[in-house]
Amino acid sequence: MVRAAHSAGRRVIDVLLPPRCLACGEIVSADGALCPACWSTLAFIGPPCCRQCGTPFAFDPGDGAVCGECARRPPPFERARAALRYDDASRGLILGFKHADRTHAAPAFAAWMARAAGPLLAEAEVIVPVPLHWTRLVRRRYNQAALLALAIGRIGHRAVVPDALIRRRRTPSQGQMRRLGRFRNVAGAFAVHPRRADRIAGRRILLVDDVLTTGATVEACIRALRAGGAKTVDVLTLARVVRED
Repeated sequence: MVRAAHSAGRRVIDVLLPPRCLACGEIVSADGALCPACWSTLAFIGPPCCRQCGTPFAFDPGDGAVCGECARRPPPFERARAALRYDDASRGLILGFKHADRTHAAPAFAAWMARAAGPLLAEAEVIVPVPLHWTRLVRRRYNQAALLALAIGRIGHRAVVPDALIRRRRTPSQGQMRRLGRFRNVAGAFAVHPRRADRIAGRRILLVDDVLTTGATVEACIRALRAGGAKTVDVLTLARVVRED
């Protein structure tokens, strides 16, 4: 009877407030879905890709191949994966989630990320989101990375520690900064929360954020996690910038 009542209630809600496309608002068949037109514009990232950073390859170079960037400058993480390319099609979707209170998209985004993560999620012991400075958190009212981390933890049945990292100082927005400026901006900005140190030491950490651009923010977080005794750190983001060259 309870299941029947829940199903009936769900049907009533769908009639009054039908589920809508996360991107354009068109009516769709289920919550957290995209309409066919919006879905077709998104560039999901999958194999073949760099074993370390997850950059997609135009052709399959074989198992274990790394991209030229990782060969020249090995990244600070063990592995990184992202669900989407950060481009014109995905930008509005992500910025709406990040800045426009469209938090209802978190479960769908987390499902995409969990699929992209594969073994990174399966092998993780603790999931940690990139933190916001407390002043920015008060103004925005939520940390988008923490919402994604919590949803991914539910999917993968993994422990999530939302406050494992703290942002020790408020850093300027990096949107208009060049690569070197971004790294200088966040250098030393993060630390392991003293009361969460026992959750980090000796653990395999999966660090979660919304977008991977230059890697400056995740590198600063990884330095803090390693200083806190983390065994390994992998990175999972909703989207990443892909250099076409």
